[in-house]
Amino acid sequence: MTTTIRVIVADDQEIARAGLRMILDAQPGIEVVAEAGDGLRAVELARRLRPDVCLFDIRMPRCDGIEATARLAGPDVADPPAVVVITTFDLDEYVYAALRAGARGFLLKDSGPALLSQAVRAAAGGDALIAPSITARLLAAFAGAGPTPPPAQPIEPLTLREEQILATVARGRTNNEIADELRISLSTVKSHVASLMAKLGVRNRVEIAMWAYETNRVR
Repeated sequence: MTTTIRVIVADDQEIARAGLRMILDAQPGIEVVAEAGDGLRAVELARRLRPDVCLFDIRMPRCDGIEATARLAGPDVADPPAVVVITTFDLDEYVYAALRAGARGFLLKDSGPALLSQAVRAAAGGDALIAPSITARLLAAFAGAGPTPPPAQPIEPLTLREEQILATVARGRTNNEIADELRISLSTVKSHVASLMAKLGVRNRVEIAMWAYETNRVR
């Protein structure tokens, strides 16, 4: 049996929620189970319904998308849902804040149905997807995004292959693209990515990429 990905959509504009719902409900294996017009309602629904993915707009009343993300998926939250932030505004400070808060993806509303459904599937599978138009600029800027604690050192030294995987993840490559580029199997890529997350003490690919830039592995 194919598992259906359950999604909550939160946006303060009803027409935007309706459009997102229509796009996602048309995708096989994805179902929108609830909608919210503000962040507090979104957090309440997410805690009660335990969706696979939360799709949050940045600008919402009572509690914006970044705060809602932090409440549901922040570093101190046990068993957090996957959150994808979607916005009209291609502003770096929003991207930084959303990913620092625990989001697994960041998309612009004009990304299109294919990228939207891809981001939802990636988030549900423990992966991460950021709009290609902002990936390189975003990640490259993390090292200069303001005062932050020194990045943690790996529990064990990274192998040469893990360093290679790290660099490709930081450049926004998918598992399939990494497998093709390095001429290794998809299962081997997944194994190395899992090992990187364990060694670095991070939860997803976005955090792997952030660590790579913060430690100057990638410029």
